[in-house]
Amino acid sequence: MTLPDVLAFLQITEDLATPVWLDGGWGVDALLGTQTRAHADLDIVIEARHSPTLVHYLARGGFEPIRRADTSPWNLGYGDRRGRQVDLRVIEFDRAGDGHFGPEDICPAEALRGYGTVGDRTVRCIAAQWQVRFHTGYAVDENDWRDVSALCERFGIAVPPDYDDFVGGRR
Repeated sequence: MTLPDVLAFLQITEDLATPVWLDGGWGVDALLGTQTRAHADLDIVIEARHSPTLVHYLARGGFEPIRRADTSPWNLGYGDRRGRQVDLRVIEFDRAGDGHFGPEDICPAEALRGYGTVGDRTVRCIAAQWQVRFHTGYAVDENDWRDVSALCERFGIAVPPDYDDFVGGRR
C-alpha cells in the first residue's frame, strides 16, 4: 500500500466513523513519523462492532476476502485487483479496556494508546513498546529487524532476544 492509498483509507475510516489503529509496518512508520520502506499491505486493528461497516465499504471498493492459513473471524485479509491489501485484526473490548483477538490473544489497553503520523495526519497506532513485543515469538526477518531496531533506538526500548542474531551484524 502506498502512502496516498493509506491516507485515502484513513479518510474513509474517519468518514465512516470506524476508528482503527495502525499495526505492522505502517504502524511502525507512524510511530517513527516517516515511511521507512515499501509496504505490501496495511495492517489495522478494528473493534468488532465497526468491522461490518468497513468490510461492506471494502467490498464496494472492489476488495475481496483473501484466504490464508491464519484467516479467522478475528484475522481477515482483503485485497483488490490493483494489488492493495488490508489486513484486519478484529478485537472485542472487555470491561478493563483490553482488546481480545479470538479466544486466546489479548491486546492490552495500553497497547492501543499509541499515536503517530502518516503524511500530515495524526493516527492511532499500536504503542511502540507493544509493537516491539508483537514482533517476537516467530521467525523474524530483515524487515522485522529494521522495524524493531528503529523503534528500540527511537524509544529507548531494549532489543528483544529474538533479534540476538541481528545485533552487532551477526546475521
